[in-house]
Amino acid sequence: MEGRKNNYAFIDSQNLNLSIREQGWVLDFAKFKRYLEDRFSVCNVFLFIGFVFDNQSLYIYLQKLGYILVFKPTLILPNGKVKGNVDADLVLHTMIEYPNYSRAVIVTGDGDFHCLIEYLENQNKIERLIIPNKFKYSSLLRRFNTFITFLNNTKDKLGKIKKA
Repeated sequence: MEGRKNNYAFIDSQNLNLSIREQGWVLDFAKFKRYLEDRFSVCNVFLFIGFVFDNQSLYIYLQKLGYILVFKPTLILPNGKVKGNVDADLVLHTMIEYPNYSRAVIVTGDGDFHCLIEYLENQNKIERLIIPNKFKYSSLLRRFNTFITFLNNTKDKLGKIKKA
């Protein structure tokens, strides 16, 4: 019997969160972590997230679930939106951790990660590319279709249950 794989997940939290919310539901992060562990043999989950002071209780909750949070400073744009671009951090940490994992699971629909996914594919180090919304993702990622899993039909399995 083959031993448990040593796969790591690297999550673009902004892309994941906004893409799921655009579909009209909210991701249950505890269920999502279990999904990554059970379905893709993930043992470490890195969540790349912009740091907002008022969200500290969320960060504590995610860390208690076992997520490894990698914070990015945020900017408040003139329109009032908060922006924390995590792309470079996700790529850098994926490469820093490269010798420590068997294969990577990348969670994003952002085409800026094309070169990372291509490199991992060429090195036989990509386990899965999880795209949150099959109707809204970069066409640059389409060539990786053999590695793609979409989250569109996972609301019942991974969505937060609304309290009555």
